[in-house]
Amino acid sequence: MIPKSGVAKNDHVKKRTEWSTFALIVACYAIWIAVVFGLAAHAPVLAVLLAGLVVAFHASLEHEVLHGHPFRSKALNEALVFLPLNLFIPYNRFRDLHLAHHQDSNLTDPYDDPESNYLDPAVWSQMPSWKRALFRLNNTLFGRMLVGPLIGQTMFTLADWRTAMRGDRGVILAWALHIPGVAIVIALVLASPMPFWAYVISAYMGLSILKIRTFLEHRAHVKSRARTVIIEDRGPLAFMFLNNNLHVVHHMNPNAAWYKLPTLYRAGRERYLESNETYVFRSYAEVFRRYFFVAKDPVPHPLWPKD
Repeated sequence: MIPKSGVAKNDHVKKRTEWSTFALIVACYAIWIAVVFGLAAHAPVLAVLLAGLVVAFHASLEHEVLHGHPFRSKALNEALVFLPLNLFIPYNRFRDLHLAHHQDSNLTDPYDDPESNYLDPAVWSQMPSWKRALFRLNNTLFGRMLVGPLIGQTMFTLADWRTAMRGDRGVILAWALHIPGVAIVIALVLASPMPFWAYVISAYMGLSILKIRTFLEHRAHVKSRARTVIIEDRGPLAFMFLNNNLHVVHHMNPNAAWYKLPTLYRAGRERYLESNETYVFRSYAEVFRRYFFVAKDPVPHPLWPKD
């Protein structure tokens, strides 16, 4: 049976080294170097686009690492993604917030789910009209890709600043470790033919691509098991996101490696869809058709008490 606790049945099995994941990490850095130091000198526009794809893929690899891949050693795994190619998000904060997000009973909670895009209706009611318009735009896929990284980064950074000012050592350490990593990335870019402003565009583009994946990963629903999506895509975006489009499979098997998720889904498709009450899309093309200019749901949490 599919575990309902959010923990994979086979978590007790001794984990093997996942050389395919390690190879992807090495390839990711190799392509990044080739693009920034090589292609940027000859085809700068193409280099910006490809660098954005690499930034997004690196984030998917960070997601694998925080779930314990590819090696048994946490320190070794995290050393592999030490360089923050996206410039803006400390790995330790991504790790801690994402693992907190895996508490399925809190999914979509405006306060306790750190990855929720819903707002408390009381907060929403106090917002000025221009801010509401911005958040409504952010609830379309077009808006999420256009302004979503800026909104998300601003809210995230301000929240971390307030937490750090209260003396949270974990947050302070995360940013302290982030600074030397981002300094190395900046130094490498400055030594390359790619202008730094162009690389910032690439980093933003990478975060924008990731918003495609997170756009409708979770919905407001009275049942926590029915809040997590399945997107049955098998194309380039599925690979870019390392099969995390099969999101309910990941939440129920959080320690399963990316290449195991399709097999797990095929073996238990009916049970997974029964579990999430058929919150499913056939492909990312369907998602774009339905929600590119249309909001998928309201900004204020529809099930949250209005007072």
